[in-house]
Amino acid sequence: MTVPLVDFLQQLTTNTPLLIITILTTGVILVNGWTDAPNAIATCISTRSISPRKAIILATIFNFLGVFIMTLITPTVAQTIYNMVDFRGNTHNSLIALCAAMFAIVLWATLAWVFGIPTSESHALIAGISGAAIALQGGMGGINGSEWIKVIYGLLMSTILGFGMGYIIVRIIQILFRFKDRRKTRRFFVNAQIISAAAMAFMHGAQDGQKFMGVFMLGIFLVKGQSNVVNFTIPIWLMIFCSLTMSLGTSLGGLKIIKTVGMQMVKLETYQGFSADLAGAISLFIASLFGIPVSTTHTKTTAIMGVGASKRLSSVNWSIVKEMAATWVLTFPGCGLVGYIMASIFMKIF
Repeated sequence: MTVPLVDFLQQLTTNTPLLIITILTTGVILVNGWTDAPNAIATCISTRSISPRKAIILATIFNFLGVFIMTLITPTVAQTIYNMVDFRGNTHNSLIALCAAMFAIVLWATLAWVFGIPTSESHALIAGISGAAIALQGGMGGINGSEWIKVIYGLLMSTILGFGMGYIIVRIIQILFRFKDRRKTRRFFVNAQIISAAAMAFMHGAQDGQKFMGVFMLGIFLVKGQSNVVNFTIPIWLMIFCSLTMSLGTSLGGLKIIKTVGMQMVKLETYQGFSADLAGAISLFIASLFGIPVSTTHTKTTAIMGVGASKRLSSVNWSIVKEMAATWVLTFPGCGLVGYIMASIFMKIF
């Protein structure tokens, strides 16, 4: 089942609930653009391999390609997000609960952005809709455990793969180029890092784009009174809309997160930035193939930590790492609770 663009636009002008859920979901995608998407291009900017403006253009193009190509290859991440919560039942209450979840996610991510902390929008999305689903169904029956367990797998995978791949790749590069003049290899790694940053942006679109499109489709079906849709096809217009909205968010607020991730946590040289980007992209690709929703922020950050730790553990600014880790730990219960409270309040009011 899919949603043609013409039908969507016709309903958007006459259906107020559809307009509201579209605005809220767009807001969540926009926030993702200024909190999550900058991680894909943070290191190549911090090492001065590319200017911020060109990096944002790069992210725009490859975010779209990631959304489009990977969704055509395997839309399993979108299906996982769609199926991990239960919004069936009274579609009026279901839609209100979903709107409350979107509101909670925007609120949580905006607060993190104000403090310059690269919170995981993926974790916030999962927590927010989970909390709302629990409120809607009146208990843990709102959670599909067999699908939600993939989130735990994703946490472990992103941490182990990100850190491990970052450590291994930078070590391999150090061995391969140990007899080369560092000044002569800089140009090579500048170009290589631009390519690896493009790969990171591609995989960010592949992972996060699918998550938000899955929620968007859920909202559209609920507006139509269809709460039992199991299989669906993501329309191309939604892929384009999602990627462009993410890119707009990156251009509006991305530099604040770039400073934290790319400049404050670890001081990177070009070959190290390339290693971190490549490690992050490979980890995200593996997770996407298995349909496991992982945090692009979490994956990229642990990859940078792995690269920094390859030199010595003290080269990592652990105070910044502790701040981000605390945010990740708090996101699930915190944003989940906000989603639950907002859903409970919204359903009583509306």
